[in-house]
Order: sequence, then structure tokens, then C-alpha cells
Amino acid sequence: MLDHIHGLLTESRNPSSVAIDTLPTLEALRVINSSDQEVAPTVEAELPNIAKAVDGIAARLEAGGRLFYVGAGTSGRLGVLDASECPPTFNTPPELVIGLIAGGDRALRSSIEKAEDSPEQGALDLQAHNFSPQDALVGIAASGRTPYVLGALRYARELKALTVSVSCTPHSQIASTADVAINPLVGPEIITGSTRMRAGTATKLVLNMLSTGVMIRLGYVYSNLMVNVQPTNGKLKDRARRIIGDIAGLSYDEAACLLDESGSVRTAIVMHERKLSRAEAEDLLRAHHGKLRDALQK
Repeated sequence: MLDHIHGLLTESRNPSSVAIDTLPTLEALRVINSSDQEVAPTVEAELPNIAKAVDGIAARLEAGGRLFYVGAGTSGRLGVLDASECPPTFNTPPELVIGLIAGGDRALRSSIEKAEDSPEQGALDLQAHNFSPQDALVGIAASGRTPYVLGALRYARELKALTVSVSCTPHSQIASTADVAINPLVGPEIITGSTRMRAGTATKLVLNMLSTGVMIRLGYVYSNLMVNVQPTNGKLKDRARRIIGDIAGLSYDEAACLLDESGSVRTAIVMHERKLSRAEAEDLLRAHHGKLRDALQK
């Protein structure tokens, strides 16, 4: 194992932090903060690849496919986190975006390090969710060589599903296995090998872009508002009412009444703007694949 990771960018030592254990707390934190500011430009360099992935994933989802994230350790947890945020933010069905982590859900809270060493398990976990050629897979591994992720990507490639890799190592194994490779090269970690830091930050930024970009393409965002928000608690009901009020030019109370009548933000806005009944508004949205902007075009 050590022979395989020796020389990886994510395993090299960062010269800016070699004396971090001797610094006063504030100065040590300045070293970390300064390092964090170097991450965003590495993600910026990958924007063309991220855009290609977004468009490819959106096309798969529009055709009835699903999006899977696969990873181990920090990478897996970040994938599961991004997937779990899609239903409350965009009101997507829970089976549309699925996060898989080596070792299963117990690995979200407990370290199960050996689970990542099985490429066969990566394929088996996809099979357990009936992964198909219509789906898209994002394999996440900071080192670019995690066997569990490689196994999943190779299985997806065999099916001719869309494959995307996210790693922080140049010319990585997962990059050579994927249709689209996203490689923010963040460089050595402040604590050598602790890829929950710079690599983890870069991965979170990339996954934010992937899921948000896909949902924008699918019409779940209007302007910069989450018009498909699921009003399941007090905060989200308040947000839904304010979104309706902002777009339709209604007072908060008027928006609240319209939300109760319509059952959803998008339906409420179409009802008001096009002067339609709830059933008519829902039919119009279905005819435009749920895209509010298209439904509002006269």
C-alpha cells in the first residue's frame, strides 16, 4: 500500500507548515487559513471539466437516469452529504441522487478504513441499487486510486453509463477510468496526508457546483431562487412564501395563502402569473418538464 501512495501529491509535505507545531495558536491558524485561500483557484482551473460533467449528468437525469456519488472516508462522506441535501433544497425524490460510501452508512460516523480496499464491493454496491446505463456516476477519491471507487467506475464504464472522477492528484487512476476527469490540484496538505483539509475543501466546492449546476439545468432554480424547495418545516415554509412573494410581487400573507392553495412554489407562481387553476398550472408545468421559466413564457 505504501508503495502505491509514495510520491502522490496528496501525500507530500507542505513546506509552509513544517513548523506548525511550534507556532502560537493564532499563527498556526493563519498558516491554515492562508493555505485554504489557495484552494479556490485550483477549482477555477477545472471549470470547463465541471461544466462538461454538469451538462452530461443533467442530460442523463432528464432522460430518467439517476446520479450516484461513490467514495471512501472523507470523499465518501462529502458525496453522501451532497446527495442528502438535494431533497430538502430542490425537492428531488431521494432516489434521484444517491451517495454511497465504502463500509455503508456506519462509515459516516465510524472509520472503516479497510472497506475502501475492495474494488468488487464498489461494483456490488452499485448493483444493489440497480445501477443502469442510463445513470451517471461520480467517483470521488482525493488520492485518485481508491480501489472501492475504481471498482465502481469500471463497472459503470462497462455498462456505458456516464462516469465522472473527482481527485486531487494529476494523472490519477480514476481520471483515466472516467469519461470526464475533474482534478483540482490543491497540493500538499497542511498536515501531511490529511485530505479532509485542502482536498476536502476542493471536493466540497466541486460537488456544490455539480449538484447545483445540474439542478439549474433541470429547472429547479429560477433566477437565484430555489423554486422547488420542499416546505417541510417552519424555516422552509417561510422561505417558500418569500420566494413566491418575490417573484409574483405579493405580500407575505398573500404568498402564504397562495402556497396553501397550490401546494408548491412553482405551481403557486404559475397560477398567479398565468391566471390558471391549480390543475391547469400543474399541467402546464408538466408540459414544460417542470421548468418554471419555460412555463411562464407567454
